[in-house]
Amino acid sequence: MKIFKARQMYLLFILILSVFSITGCGGGGGDGQAPVLGSGDAVIAPRVTLVSPLNNATGVALNRNITATFSKEMTPATITAAGTFTVTGPGGAVVPGAVTYVAAGSTATFNPTSNLAADTSYIATISIAAKDLAGTPLAAAYTWTFRTGLTIDVTAPTLVSTGVADGATDVPINRNSTATFSEPMDPATLASPATNFTVVKTSTGAPVAGTVTYVGTTATFNPTSDLEPNTQYTSTILAGATDLAGNALIAGTRANPWSWTTAATADTTAPTVTLTSPVDLVTNVDLNKTVSATFSEEMDNTTISTVTFTLAPTATPAALVSGVVLYDPLTNIATFNPDANLTASTSYTATITSGAQDLAGNALVVPAVGGLPKPNPWTFTTGTGLAPGAADLKSVAPYGTFGGSAGMTNEGTLTQINGDIGTIATATSTVTGFHDTNGDIFTETGSNIGAVNGTIYTCTTSTTGPTSVTVNAAYCDAATQARLDAVDAYNALAGMASDGVLAGNLAGTTINPGVYTNASSVKIEGGDLTLDALGDANAVFVFQIGSTLTVGGPGAAFPQSIILTGGAQAKNVFWQVGTAATINAGGGGTMEGTIIAQSGVSFSTSGNVAIVTLNGRALSLVSSVTMTNTVINVPAP
Repeated sequence: MKIFKARQMYLLFILILSVFSITGCGGGGGDGQAPVLGSGDAVIAPRVTLVSPLNNATGVALNRNITATFSKEMTPATITAAGTFTVTGPGGAVVPGAVTYVAAGSTATFNPTSNLAADTSYIATISIAAKDLAGTPLAAAYTWTFRTGLTIDVTAPTLVSTGVADGATDVPINRNSTATFSEPMDPATLASPATNFTVVKTSTGAPVAGTVTYVGTTATFNPTSDLEPNTQYTSTILAGATDLAGNALIAGTRANPWSWTTAATADTTAPTVTLTSPVDLVTNVDLNKTVSATFSEEMDNTTISTVTFTLAPTATPAALVSGVVLYDPLTNIATFNPDANLTASTSYTATITSGAQDLAGNALVVPAVGGLPKPNPWTFTTGTGLAPGAADLKSVAPYGTFGGSAGMTNEGTLTQINGDIGTIATATSTVTGFHDTNGDIFTETGSNIGAVNGTIYTCTTSTTGPTSVTVNAAYCDAATQARLDAVDAYNALAGMASDGVLAGNLAGTTINPGVYTNASSVKIEGGDLTLDALGDANAVFVFQIGSTLTVGGPGAAFPQSIILTGGAQAKNVFWQVGTAATINAGGGGTMEGTIIAQSGVSFSTSGNVAIVTLNGRALSLVSSVTMTNTVINVPAP
């Protein structure tokens, strides 16, 4: 039997944490709530550990639900009761809606009765009426804010990781199975008792008994007992799994179903912390810094939260910093995101407890002092300044491509945009070679077919489909606002203070987070460019380029790529280009980040079959965006 699986270990951890609270060694959570003490016994109050959308998020889709995840299992009736989980708009107007609660993962979902209003700020609140199974309420109400964009979400989610790859071998018999998605999903469609995540014995099709939890963007299948040794199993995520806007899962870059073969033995190796950001004892840390830890292996995301990952002033360890914790299984990085900037010139201590476990239930090695594994707890001291934040893309954030006032053109049949596209161009011929999920087709031929896994927002009519007769005024308004927001983002990026000068050719170099400038042109030719976040999953890279950006050589033999390492994410990479960007004219290669160019963006050239991939966005303010057999994946928020 799997003796130390997630729930058993979690309960054990709570007992240990209770003892620590009595002795003054810890307790509480990342939202600043102290333990509630009874007569001689420590009672750990539940807390909100993760919300979606995140606090201060912008561009939120009008038709999506809102979720809150708790540090422990809650009493369902207290969560779904009227007034516990509320959303209010301008003037405190209450948003009508229904609340559901999924015990496996301890997540509550607020489903508005109708779409939210466009470009509007909302406040979500979990009141102290929310209680855990022992009847202990939240120590204080939890509130967060977000602002909607202008459009609904019609982009289907995909699988981006499956823990073990299809065809993997020597998988420990006590390891859980995971599936990570391109965006937050509806917990009710994945977590038990839902049946949309299955594991079966491949040879017989016999189902494996187990439970499924869902937290963040990852679902975890926890078998009731160890799997059989040297045996092949198959996992499947069914189309019944939907995102928070109700869009059903579609095929992505990862195999679904996927199969693997177990090893002969169990995994008994404890995980360690291999990197921290900030590093131990560093000074002059930015006040808006997030705190991250990189693990030696994939962790059980249900055990990574503000219960197990805490941050507090070193001098007052009980005054825990309020925030949320995100875990990324693609990089094995957990990030503590404070709700507000840290205090200047103050020492802080970050701690990850042994309650954090790997997918086999092995507890993290704690404490760790010096050498490898990295120190845990670790301490750093803030300075007085702020690091550059990611550009606020507002309503243009869901767009994979925006063709300014000139449109978009596709050649080839392999182009796929996993997001929306748009333009304010008014001539029908300015959009060619695309179709979207709403049935609009823009001048597609047998050899020029581009699939838009979203909506095409234009100020013109389509060749066939719902907008073929007359212009959709709402689509035109959305495109117009998106261009204005793209211009604002471009100006914001251009106005950031520079941290250094970019070389003319970045091939073969490694760049750390910051803002970098070249008043002329930049190319990446003769080698790849590596962006190293140094373990900070929220690190921002901004490239201010006065004229052109050219990636890759002129021929098919010279595609170049951007390599992300150290937790760097495409959503935090920005290319502000003064004129035009040309990405791998010979085809092939992978580009990372959001490109905002004044005078157009082009991918590959006519006749090339090798796919060019952009994990980001290609936004042109004036000229067109052209592509040949190009795949664009819009990063999740």
